[in-house]
Amino acid sequence: MFGKLNSEDIESLVHAQLVGRIGCTNKGKSYVVPISYAYDGQYIYAHTSEGMKIDMMRKNPDVCFQVDDTKDLSNWQSAILWGEFEELPKDPQRTEALKVLSARKIPFISSETMHLTSQWPFQDDDDLSKIPGIVFRIRITEKTGRFEKKTEKGFYAS
Repeated sequence: MFGKLNSEDIESLVHAQLVGRIGCTNKGKSYVVPISYAYDGQYIYAHTSEGMKIDMMRKNPDVCFQVDDTKDLSNWQSAILWGEFEELPKDPQRTEALKVLSARKIPFISSETMHLTSQWPFQDDDDLSKIPGIVFRIRITEKTGRFEKKTEKGFYAS
């Protein structure tokens, strides 16, 4: 069975994932890249460094963001969100965004077998302003989603 995700299902999917794909375009060239993120219901937050993605979004802030949860080829959900890139170069917005990112990511990466390393930027919660890199958010303006769920009749039931 194929269908559209309702608003609640889209929100649940976007909140549950840790990696999504951001799509941007400038001067006829499209670029899609995976990023880790945090979502608060209104904004997608991310931390990155200088590169093509940032260059393109600064020139054209209209972006899309895609997440999915694929159990197998006949059991999946996918959501696409459109919005506007906003760079957060100064406090207090930058620090608040870093707090959202830190709170979101640490539960996923901390375990007995996986430890935070010096590569992890959020080591010192006392002074997040010292964390290098670019912090940005996407102000979400539109959302849609689709799903496929295997039925008892078979893989390709409609």
